[in-house]
Amino acid sequence: MQFSRQLLMRCLLVVLVMLVAGCASKYPQVTSDQLQSAQDFDYIIGPGDELNIFVWGNEELTVSVPVRPDGKITTRLVEDIQASGKTPTQLARDVEKAYSEYVKNAVVTVIVDEFVGVPNQQVRVIGEAAVPLTVPFRKHMTLLDLMIEVGGLTEFADGNKSVLIRNIDGEQQVYNVRLEDLVQDGDISANVALMPGDIMIIPEAWF
Repeated sequence: MQFSRQLLMRCLLVVLVMLVAGCASKYPQVTSDQLQSAQDFDYIIGPGDELNIFVWGNEELTVSVPVRPDGKITTRLVEDIQASGKTPTQLARDVEKAYSEYVKNAVVTVIVDEFVGVPNQQVRVIGEAAVPLTVPFRKHMTLLDLMIEVGGLTEFADGNKSVLIRNIDGEQQVYNVRLEDLVQDGDISANVALMPGDIMIIPEAWF
């Protein structure tokens, strides 16, 4: 059953990439000054993140914990604290409140050590990337940063027919991006700023 589901997803992915290859020329070209980055970006903790919880003056309470699939963490004093969906600062205040029963005037700092993030703050790469990935968005992240993350294009990629799918005010917008010009020719004008939730689809070239 699981194998059949995986096969179906792969077939759907192939169809999606083929549709992109056929329609890419219909989408508007985009340049670096047309797509702006997220100016006020606060990282939101998600399941799978690894957090360092520092309790100042109480080293025995300082701990590194994973965010569980249910979005909660377990510390040495409190079994269940909701972490997913919060910024590190918000979680720090919640831990301080939870610890107030045990520690007087607790001062807590939360640092995200390993990033996964929530789905709407991830950037996805589908198709002919060397290593297709889902990566957490970083402030001021660009298309070039993303291509470095995924190891560039495969030899079969039609990079200049790639598309960037972005949700803007609840509506899906599709842009043509010139990955081949950027990655292989070093044309920096093809580099654009990314946003949380962006999806990059790289089609295969048809000879």
